[in-house]
Amino acid sequence: MPTEVTDTIVQFLDPVARKNLGIAVALAGTVFLALGAQLQHRGVGKASRMRPGDQQKMSLGQLLALLRRPSWLLGTLLLGFAIVLQLTSLGLAPLLVVQPLGVAALVLSTVVDSRLAHTRLDGTVLRSVALSVGGIVIFVSIAAVYATDRPIQPPQVVIILILLGVVLIACGLIFTLLRARLTAVAYVLGAGVLYAFVATLAKLTITQLVAGDLSLLTLFCVGGVLTAAIVGGVFVQVAYSTGPPNLVIAGLTVVDPLVAVGIGIVVLGEASEAPLYALIAFVIAGAIAAYGVLGLSRHQPESTLAIASESAPETRRPPRQRR
Repeated sequence: MPTEVTDTIVQFLDPVARKNLGIAVALAGTVFLALGAQLQHRGVGKASRMRPGDQQKMSLGQLLALLRRPSWLLGTLLLGFAIVLQLTSLGLAPLLVVQPLGVAALVLSTVVDSRLAHTRLDGTVLRSVALSVGGIVIFVSIAAVYATDRPIQPPQVVIILILLGVVLIACGLIFTLLRARLTAVAYVLGAGVLYAFVATLAKLTITQLVAGDLSLLTLFCVGGVLTAAIVGGVFVQVAYSTGPPNLVIAGLTVVDPLVAVGIGIVVLGEASEAPLYALIAFVIAGAIAAYGVLGLSRHQPESTLAIASESAPETRRPPRQRR
């Protein structure tokens, strides 16, 4: 569906209009991403309390219990809408333009989490929001001018697939050997890297399908997208069980765009026409946004965890008996 939509739009819009539409679609996707993350986090909190165990390991029984949580299922549905919108935006604009916009989900998640916890956003959080949004606005504004979609060659696809294979092997070894020592941050970092490959390979797949170039490499890209999405999704669920949703989104909105943008610049050459001062501005704007995201990640009211605890039957205190 996203490829059919983008193929039709490409025929009627000029490159600048396509970029602007891609930005708008990506921003709409961040709304579903933030709300879906909140609901998934709440569902994970309930499931982990109904089936107690080591939360950082997230047993198979706890993963299966998620399928019976309406909040988790609704969150998954919203995340599905977010993915569809992200794929559509990737078909409309360069990866360098739309991928950093995910930071808007962190801002929205922070606001929603504070409302649920009935806490006010202090000056530090507001400054962090301003830095995050300001840095990303500067980054995307420059990228919208200089970033270009370039023809993708088979060697570039092979390089990205090899890199993904190396990352999957590394994640498997680390998860197997150091599972007991891994924290939520480690799972978030792993998920961020994997989701960057999901976005990149999805971009390659959409580009090839729109051009009518269906080959064996296209099928490998689809397989890579599914594998990275499944493994990254499991990592995210484990991270949800040990921290607030804005912590997870904070990691994803830093690691995911940085890796994806790095691939877009180094492998795909999307910024090959940008002058030196634009590349320097990319680095400065990205550093500003990352600093703001770091401040937001420290704002953890843990509202959804508290809501899950209060609503789970096992956590309710029995009524006090009268003497």
